[in-house]
Amino acid sequence: MAKRTRYPGRPAARPGARRPGNGPATRSSAASAPLRSVGLTEAELERAAQIEAELVAREQAAIAENARRRARSGRGMDVAIAGDAGTPLSIRAAHEYAYVARDVRRIVVTAALMLAILAGLWVIVNLGGAGLG
Repeated sequence: MAKRTRYPGRPAARPGARRPGNGPATRSSAASAPLRSVGLTEAELERAAQIEAELVAREQAAIAENARRRARSGRGMDVAIAGDAGTPLSIRAAHEYAYVARDVRRIVVTAALMLAILAGLWVIVNLGGAGLG
């Protein structure tokens, strides 16, 4: 579905916005800069390749550091299983919904505690003689 704009026919413009290149500063800098019709020079291509290699090396080092940090914290296996599309659904669900089992255990413990309190109150009121009358 195409994105609707408020001003049809002008996708990047706002009302009253100036077009780039129409100001006096742009004209003077365009006249002083030499026009180049040729692509990048060999030195520029080599520099771009060097920068790209540095960025890739940094990114891989960051990914490796994150993996080591996750392995140390014990969450590495959960992340690996959750991110692997080839893992069977039952295994992914077991790891993904571990919090549900924790919550159910807490609910059961809370219910048991409440029943114990009710039973204790029943014993005090009915058998202990603390009745109303």
